[in-house]
Amino acid sequence: MKLSSYIRGDKVIWVVVFLLTIISILVVYSSSNALAQKSKGGNTEYFLIKHSMICLMGFVIMYWVHKINYKIFSRLSQIGLILSVPLLLFTLLKGVSAGEANRWLVMPGIGLTFQTSDFAKLALIVYVARILTIKQEQLNDFKTILKSIILPVGIICVLIFPANFSTAALIFVTCLLIMFVGRVPLKFIGAIVGSGLLVGLVFATIIYVKPDIMRRGATWKARIENFFNGDSQSNYQSEQAKIAIANGFPTGVGPGNSTQRNFLPQAASDFIYAIIIEEYGTLMGLLLLFLYLVLFFRGIRILRHAEKTFGGLLAVGLSFSLVFQAMINMAVAVNLFPVTGQPLPLVSMGGTSIWFTSIAIGIILSVSREVYDHEEQEQEEKIATA
Repeated sequence: MKLSSYIRGDKVIWVVVFLLTIISILVVYSSSNALAQKSKGGNTEYFLIKHSMICLMGFVIMYWVHKINYKIFSRLSQIGLILSVPLLLFTLLKGVSAGEANRWLVMPGIGLTFQTSDFAKLALIVYVARILTIKQEQLNDFKTILKSIILPVGIICVLIFPANFSTAALIFVTCLLIMFVGRVPLKFIGAIVGSGLLVGLVFATIIYVKPDIMRRGATWKARIENFFNGDSQSNYQSEQAKIAIANGFPTGVGPGNSTQRNFLPQAASDFIYAIIIEEYGTLMGLLLLFLYLVLFFRGIRILRHAEKTFGGLLAVGLSFSLVFQAMINMAVAVNLFPVTGQPLPLVSMGGTSIWFTSIAIGIILSVSREVYDHEEQEQEEKIATA
């Protein structure tokens, strides 16, 4: 039996995911050295085995989801969106914190933690695609857009914002893209963007003048000031990342030979891109960028060939979300953006974040499976009639 009979859908996406996973396992093994010294007595194999098992489970989840008819997720998104609100509220009040941010909840019985924003992001993207599909004939009515799309997006983003500004912004931009692709009039999108910028400007001014008004206000202000000031002491992580990138130009210092992994606090997660360049060189950094762009372009291809509007919007929305997150992570590593805390999808060391990413890619593959099955059927019909 051929492997293709089990693995359906876009083969290019499968290859991209496989390559990113291999890179992830290799670099996490190397970059977790300092973490292993601190918490596991120098046992780096612990993180290698743990991360490999998480990646393997991610593949299982991806395979299982890609076998499901993606239309099922349309109705599930309604339940997911309703559940997201109390989950996000509970996370803000009682969640597990890292620094000053409550972002995680502990799963009862198994002890694993997960970011409720990952769950909410996935549910919201699917929900927006669903509403745009159902209300195609009512998109010229701003009240419909306001009630059905903008209100849910605003609620989710507001609940995520206090603990994770970058994720809230990522979700907002992704939903705007889906609305644009879903043929929401540009004047409505322009009004939403304008309103968002105005609110953001007012909020930024308040935070700058009185940073203590919010729990993370002082942190946000400090990060932005450090980024623009360029002070090496206050901008420690970015400076260490730049040193790693400089060390790796152009051919890298070799696998396992990174020096900056011992100085970067988040070498295996938020700043893993810098370690990749340091060890494997600039070409590997460009290859990684290329792989993410391929993933996005395959999402666009699925959109163009999908028979159903819902499937096309799902594919482009989920692929854009993943690739946009990757671009943010890379931009932070090369000091184009202030530090945000966004992991590199499928590459950074993580747990449930990898699994939510696997679900998203599984849904994209489910849509592509229908596209490719339809194309194969058309080819068979042409051959039969020839």
